[in-house]
Amino acid sequence: MFTNGDVRQAMQIKLDAVLPDYPEFMEGIRRAPKREFTLTKEETELALKNALRYIPEELHEKLAPEFLEELLTRGRIYGYRFRPEGKIKGKSINEYKGKCIEGKAFQVMIDNNLDFDIALYPYELVTYGETGQVCQNWMQYRLIKKYLEALTQDQTLVIHSGHPVGLFHSKPEAPRVILTNGLMVGMFDDQENWHRAAALGVANYGQMTAGGWMYIGPQGIVHGTYSTILNAGRLKLGISSDSDLRGKLFITSGLGGMSGAQGKSVEIANGVGIIAEVDQSRINTRYEQGWVSKVAQTSEEAFKLAKEYMEKEEPCAIAFHGNIVDLLEYAVKENIHIDLLSDQTSCHAVYDGGYCPQGLTFEERTEMLATDKAQFRKLVDKTLRHHFELIKELVNKGVYFFDYGNAFMKAIYDSGVKEISKNGRDEKDGFIWPSYVEDILGPQLFDYGYGPFRWVCLSGKHEDLLKTDRAAMECIDENRRYQDYDNYVWIRDADKNKLVVGTQARILYQDALGRMNIALKFNEMVRNGEIGPVMLGRDHHDTGGTDSPFRETSNIKDGSNIMADMATHCFAGNAARGMSLIALHNGGGVGIGKSINGGFGMVLDGSQRVDDILRSAMPWDVMGGVARRAWARNENAISTCVEYNGMRKGTDHITLPYIPKEDLVEGLVEGAFEKLNK
Repeated sequence: MFTNGDVRQAMQIKLDAVLPDYPEFMEGIRRAPKREFTLTKEETELALKNALRYIPEELHEKLAPEFLEELLTRGRIYGYRFRPEGKIKGKSINEYKGKCIEGKAFQVMIDNNLDFDIALYPYELVTYGETGQVCQNWMQYRLIKKYLEALTQDQTLVIHSGHPVGLFHSKPEAPRVILTNGLMVGMFDDQENWHRAAALGVANYGQMTAGGWMYIGPQGIVHGTYSTILNAGRLKLGISSDSDLRGKLFITSGLGGMSGAQGKSVEIANGVGIIAEVDQSRINTRYEQGWVSKVAQTSEEAFKLAKEYMEKEEPCAIAFHGNIVDLLEYAVKENIHIDLLSDQTSCHAVYDGGYCPQGLTFEERTEMLATDKAQFRKLVDKTLRHHFELIKELVNKGVYFFDYGNAFMKAIYDSGVKEISKNGRDEKDGFIWPSYVEDILGPQLFDYGYGPFRWVCLSGKHEDLLKTDRAAMECIDENRRYQDYDNYVWIRDADKNKLVVGTQARILYQDALGRMNIALKFNEMVRNGEIGPVMLGRDHHDTGGTDSPFRETSNIKDGSNIMADMATHCFAGNAARGMSLIALHNGGGVGIGKSINGGFGMVLDGSQRVDDILRSAMPWDVMGGVARRAWARNENAISTCVEYNGMRKGTDHITLPYIPKEDLVEGLVEGAFEKLNK
């Protein structure tokens, strides 16, 4: 029988047998609401044992009561005592310990995710999206850091839902980190079992780039949001491809980690936006960061400001401190015209604080979550149903509404509004209003392979970021497509628009070969000593990274929108090609059981090895998704794959679909069903 002493002797990488001082919590930093506690007595014992697995035995007696108190009062064991004191932020890569560049680079990214200016609930390791965590607890954080300091070029660190399983011998061409978050066996892949697993300390909700360590603050969302609302204007409001949203009004809600990009995006598109937010602290953050320009306390004030700037055709992002439902009620009552309408509250966690019922302040919402979860659910459902009726009335008046991929329409469906279902039976065919991917981002960007390419200058130097901006701009042919022109203008003006929150990072939508060419250029610059090392990545919300029928794959109409083959193969293929970090998650922005999404991180060190990886991995990461869309008979994806097959002859080849005549298929099926029904 092994003793705890034997276990300690067998491990070189472990937490120290020294009790850290309990850290002080800074005033004014947002805290996560209490997560629902539903564990049985036996499960509570199991959760406690699971947390104590990280702790040397001599500290158990002291820490067991602390952990139990956290579980009972917070709904989770966070291990607050193990949080480092003070402010965490992504520092220069040169300030971190490590035996390989990747081990130090990942530490930059982890700490950037937990920066007070970036993270939604930094003390609970939640980066964004109400529940998206870097890892589950601070013991994991400390242990991951120790592993990354020890990691060499001949090892791979494996992480299961925030738990560092260990280091395994590999080779320099292999990934340095392979991680997964929240992957659950099918019959247990639901909210109830997820909550139980999270409380037990065996599941982490990685969101998309929180648990994948590639979040770069709201800038990571702003280019996609800008492209979405700009193209919505072009498709639905008659705006020309070389024009913008000046004089147009966009109404939405949410100013958190993801939704915080909305104000900045509408201003860059030269439109006027009103963004409703119930949490004053989030409004304050976005106002101080310059991501909203005005703050209104009443609906009347918000619309008055909007009218003033629309008439001047000047951009303005207005934060409305209040509930989006109150704002829409006022618009209906006063017969105010809205051009574009959406919502970006965290409806994937609709009963966990992601959506605030009408009539409750943010503080009352937080209190009710902790004291009366059943009543909170009833109020959420009631507000969702009313929200639906208001949108329906506005749409009937000519407003263009689109779902922003936040599980909003699914939440309405789950609240009892079955008429939102497109086929009148279930959710398989989507809903009566389009997802932004289904109508806008899918056909206009994803089908061509354009997606959220991003990079971080690991030196922490702003001058390095400016050099990469100029290099990226030189790689874009702005005359190729209007999308390329949009991207050229975006990167040209990126520094002027003051997008950086946290470490020196940039987002730029690009297609497959565009990403590869920019990446190769950056690696050459590192090799020549022009800039320090660079971390490449992308949002998992991309052409080939995510299977999600209500969002990323909502414009795939061949029935495969419910399959998760693409994201899984993207993950495996990136591992095979040697990306530095590979991530695969359950849930993403739409909730557990509703998507599988994968991402990557790639450290550019200037080597030929990295050039070789970029040439094979960057096109693969994108074109697997374009191929999927082409096979689903998406016209723009087919044209992209035809072009790609010609350009990559002898190296790559994508299968393309033959298209039958519509009347042939319809006639045959109609005749067959007539016979069946006789």
